[in-house]
Amino acid sequence: MSVQRPIDTTETRSDALEGHVRAILQALGEDPDREGLEKTPARVAAALTFLTSGYGEDPDAIINGALFTEDYQEMIVEKDIDFHSLCEHHMLPFHGKAHVAYIPRHQIVGVSKLARLVDAYAHRLQVQERLTNQIAQTIMERINPLGAAVVMEAEHMCMRMRGVQKQNSTIITSALLGAFRTQEKTRAEFMTFIRGHRF
Repeated sequence: MSVQRPIDTTETRSDALEGHVRAILQALGEDPDREGLEKTPARVAAALTFLTSGYGEDPDAIINGALFTEDYQEMIVEKDIDFHSLCEHHMLPFHGKAHVAYIPRHQIVGVSKLARLVDAYAHRLQVQERLTNQIAQTIMERINPLGAAVVMEAEHMCMRMRGVQKQNSTIITSALLGAFRTQEKTRAEFMTFIRGHRF
C-alpha cells in the first residue's frame, strides 16, 4: 500500500503548525500571547504530530519484521485493542476498541505487531470504515493467511460535541476477508470470541 509521507522536516513542520495555531487563536478572537495561551501553539503542534505519527510508520515493515513459520492453522484473535484517531472531516477524535483475527496458512506474526498495525493506521486523519479495511487488507497481503477479520467499535466526538450531539452512539465497522467472508462457521466463531467484551 502506498503511504503518503510529509516531505518537511519535523522542526519545519512543527514551526508551521505553531504558526497556524496562533492564527486560529487570533481568528477566534483570542490573544495567543496571554499567559494561558502562550504555550498552546507548541502544545497543539506536538499533539498533532503525535496523533498523526502513523504517516511515518510503514505497516508493511511492522508485519514483515515479525513473521515466523509455524504449523498452526487455527484462528488467532487479539481483541479489545484500544485505539484513538482523528476524524478527517472535523479533526475531532474518535476512539474505541479493535478486534483483529486471522487464520495462519504458513506464518504467524508477533502478537504485539497487530496492536502496532492498528496504531500505524489509526494515527492518521481517518474515517473508521477505511481504517478497518486498511488493517484487514494489510494482514491479508503481508501474512497471506486463510482469512483476516477486523471489527472496530468507536465513539466519535464529532457526533457528541457538534452536529447531532448524540451522546450514547457507537459506530461498529467490520472487514471480513478470505475464510471469514466465505465460511459462516468461521465468521460465527470469530463473533463468539469477541462477544461479551466490555466497551
